Amino acid sequence: MSDATDTGTGTDANTDTGGTGSAGGGWAFTDDRGAAPTAAGSPERVLAYVRAGAALLDLGVRPVAVYGSGHDGELLDPVKAGGLAAAGVPYLGPGRTLTAARVRELCGPGGVDLVVDVTYDGKAPYALDEALAEELGAPLVALSVGNELPLPAIVARFTELAGALSGALPGGPGAGAGGRVADAEAALRAAAGRTGLRVLALSGAGPEQVHLARPQAWPELARLAELGVRLLDPGPGPGANWLTTDWEYALGLAPDLVLFDSRANAVPPHRVPPGARLASWNPETPPSPAAFARFFRDLTAALEEPAS
Repeated sequence: MSDATDTGTGTDANTDTGGTGSAGGGWAFTDDRGAAPTAAGSPERVLAYVRAGAALLDLGVRPVAVYGSGHDGELLDPVKAGGLAAAGVPYLGPGRTLTAARVRELCGPGGVDLVVDVTYDGKAPYALDEALAEELGAPLVALSVGNELPLPAIVARFTELAGALSGALPGGPGAGAGGRVADAEAALRAAAGRTGLRVLALSGAGPEQVHLARPQAWPELARLAELGVRLLDPGPGPGANWLTTDWEYALGLAPDLVLFDSRANAVPPHRVPPGARLASWNPETPPSPAAFARFFRDLTAALEEPAS
């Protein structure tokens, strides 16, 4: 899963995974399942999965509401929220618990013009039943966040969708973010080269278990490896994205820095090697240039933190 170009996470000139077009003078967008939903006009009232909604907000499109996944509860996870709470975007709860009546009640008389979800398998929306979108009479767009696309292509697709929704022009919301990503990536590459720290990404599961991330299964971790970060592979075993094991095994990998899952459904690291540094990682970082620039800057600071 290599990135053929190294132009920064916000752009990928070689990406050709679909886009907008006209549908009898209306609006159309080909998503990452190959579906091409249409609308009579440019959708203005967007209901989105929280990760997609946070990315769209960064890119200048404010959702009318967002919903969570099966891992989420009745309150919005602040780690996944990005700028949604500050922008006053309502959170409706887990997507698969919603009904059309509840969505209409909470979204108001304007209803919903478009549903935006993510897909990990390129086939189905992740957090919402497609039948609900059909019942709402709203087209559904699902954009890939799985490892079949490199991170720059994932971010480029969300940028493309935001532009299709807002008619974004150069100089609009998010302008210059690609340059900030390039700067953040350059700083991270330099820090990784100077420090050479061994980094282990994981998600805590309590005192007995921990999920160790397989770097190439996660586009953002694969990007870190491309930038020279020494990510530790947990080794063979079951699980495509994680190796589930105990903390003794994790400690045996001797990481210098633990990149831990900071979402509400994960638990803090139960044990870390003496002297190891900690840095947070949101496996559902909004796929926007601004969000990944922040992540890269934060990791650079963690790598450069003086040893205790």
